[in-house]
Amino acid sequence: MSSVLECRAVEKTYHDGQRELHILRGVDLEVREGELLAISGPSGVGKSTLLHIMGTLDVPTGGTVLYRGKDLFRLPRAEVNRIRNEEIGFVFQFYHLLPEFTALENVMMPALCMGQRRGAVRARAEQLLERVGLADRMRHKPGQLSGGEQQRVAIARALFNDPGIVLTDEPTGNLDEHTGASIVDLLFRLHEEGVTLVIVTHDEELAARAARWVHLHEGQAAPRA
Repeated sequence: MSSVLECRAVEKTYHDGQRELHILRGVDLEVREGELLAISGPSGVGKSTLLHIMGTLDVPTGGTVLYRGKDLFRLPRAEVNRIRNEEIGFVFQFYHLLPEFTALENVMMPALCMGQRRGAVRARAEQLLERVGLADRMRHKPGQLSGGEQQRVAIARALFNDPGIVLTDEPTGNLDEHTGASIVDLLFRLHEEGVTLVIVTHDEELAARAARWVHLHEGQAAPRA
């Protein structure tokens, strides 16, 4: 399998007054085409920081991140923005839906922000909402949806541009056990359909279900069996 995204010796240091906080200390990992990679570790270990760097939402202090062989942090800003918007899908713990818009409009938002007409993208959004099991909830606003339904909308939105990789940060962290399990089942089904997926989680039972699992410890990533 070819490499979609690769981290080479990625470091991240924060300055807190006179202290230096070394969050990531030379992380090496690769995400291959069509795979599901789990990244685990306790709270505060740097999982979300690493995911944000992988998705160009944050900048590493050192090291390199490659997307299909391109050094992301050496590209022109316009090209980085294009890759982030068109090639990388994001799913977060707290959904980040726009409350004044319907589920359908939230899923269309990536295209609407790029200037595309609603009529041209509505069918794609409807198809994705059907794919995640929300065919009958398209015209509801986030406040009218359960947490699990909101996360399904967020997953559909992440898939809108048919990204090369989807990055998920604690996607079940704000859900009860039953609802979280249904979201996990959905993510694994999407992976079986060909979505390249990274799941960041503190839940080692979830991580163990992935074909490949790395664990963050003391700023470095180590493979787990």
